Amino acid sequence: MAKKYSGEQIEISFDMKRCIHARNCFLKLPQVFDPSRRPWVDPDAASAEEIAAMVRTCPSGALTFAYTDGHAEEAAPGINRMATLENGPNALHGNLVVDGQAMTRATLCRCGKTKNPPFCDYSHVDAGFEATGEPAETGKDAPGEDAGEELVITGFENGPIEARGALEITSGTGHRVHRGTRAFLCRCGRSKNKPFCDGSHKEGGFEVPGS
Repeated sequence: MAKKYSGEQIEISFDMKRCIHARNCFLKLPQVFDPSRRPWVDPDAASAEEIAAMVRTCPSGALTFAYTDGHAEEAAPGINRMATLENGPNALHGNLVVDGQAMTRATLCRCGKTKNPPFCDYSHVDAGFEATGEPAETGKDAPGEDAGEELVITGFENGPIEARGALEITSGTGHRVHRGTRAFLCRCGRSKNKPFCDGSHKEGGFEVPGS
């Protein structure tokens, strides 16, 4: 469950289970986010606009915000995007529905070791996971009719993640790899065609609950 930190103009929520320790928060607003301090979040140490802008850069969605006056919160970008991070997770930003929950940002495990599927929990570091963040282009360029449509993320039991909806997949540096309306993503860490599933989970005896 996310922990909430309420200020005069903004409320910040933090879900530790989804944090991938990108450190954007501390590096950009150390006066607000300081892990050496208790409580580590001070929602009144910067303007609500500055905090909201920083929170939008949290790749995992572990940090979210809500204005206390009830005015508009974070909106999804016009294009659903998934960036494949070097030796790390798949970072999504868009109009997402993950495990039935609406969100705009999420990092999905692709090493097969997370204890919080389908989300990354930083287990790839301890596991020594290695996978390129610059996969080869698939040659597919078939955008959906509505770039802002929902991207529904579903995890199959003991199998891959399905992303259904308009999605652009890029390398970690932003180079387009694939664009389409349906993709099956490896989450066992064994595929020879990462970030896509190639059926390797069957041979490896991969076990993970569905969603």
